[in-house]
Order: sequence, then structure tokens, then C-alpha cells
Amino acid sequence: MPPLVAAMISLGVLGAIDTYITATIFPVPVWVTFIAWASFFACGGGNQGLVKSVVSNWTGIGIASITLLIIQYGPAHPIFAAILVGAGTAAMILVSAIPILSFPPAIVFGFASLVGTSAATDTTIITAGLNHPTLVAMAAMLLGGVFGLISEIGTQLLAGKKSATA
Repeated sequence: MPPLVAAMISLGVLGAIDTYITATIFPVPVWVTFIAWASFFACGGGNQGLVKSVVSNWTGIGIASITLLIIQYGPAHPIFAAILVGAGTAAMILVSAIPILSFPPAIVFGFASLVGTSAATDTTIITAGLNHPTLVAMAAMLLGGVFGLISEIGTQLLAGKKSATA
């Protein structure tokens, strides 16, 4: 089967499954799983791309968590928040010197996904429990990365190519 058709089928079916799972069984923001899914491919795919993507996404989530925590307890002024987001952005670029974190967009995907998750779920960085936005964003990004790997393998199988990840 042509690779484009194989990818269309694999990603289409898995996109539907991802949407169903996040709407019913594992309630995390589906858009975060899709961002992580794209991040998987942007980081090169395969097992190495999965690890690089998840570690980068989670690093961004960690930096965003620290940033939001400081903002939470600091002065309630937009300039304070802006300075801290600037510092968080600088931190994301600084850590990209580490080889596994060498694709800064994947770090930014994690940062943005945590901020968006907090806003979309109406939770703050000091929310207690399993619905803490850091945990929710981390779980969603891991799920999305796994869907990326499964879709890559599915595409290769449908296209009749040997899986590079197997």
C-alpha cells in the first residue's frame, strides 16, 4: 500500500481511538495528546524519538510548573508574569544544550501544554490531587507520544515496510 494511504489509515484510526479514550476512559486534553503525537515525529520517530519527545515535553512542563508556581505567589502584575515567562523561555533554550533536549520546540510544546491544560481545566499549579495540571499534562503527553509510536508502526506495517522500531 502507498505510504501516504498507510499513514492516512493508521493515523486516522488511531486519532479516533485517542479521541475516544481521552473523552471516556482517560480524561486528559486530547489536543495535548495530539501535540505530543506531532512532537514524537518532529523528534525523529522511533524509540529514540519517543524518548526524546517525552523527556523534552516533560522538561517544558517542569519549567512551566516552576514558572507558574512563582507567578502564583508573586505580585499579581502582568509585568511580573511576563518577566517570569521570559525567564522560563530562557531556561528552555539553556537546557536544550543537553543532547536529549536538543529540539527546543518539543520543550516549548510541553510548556505551552501545561499552561493550556491549567486554563482549560480551570485548575492552578497549586491544585491538589490527580487533576493537578502538571500530572494531567504529563500523562497526556506520554499518551500522545505512545500514539505516535503506534501510528508509525501501523503505517510501516500497512505500507509493507519493516518497522525501524521493532
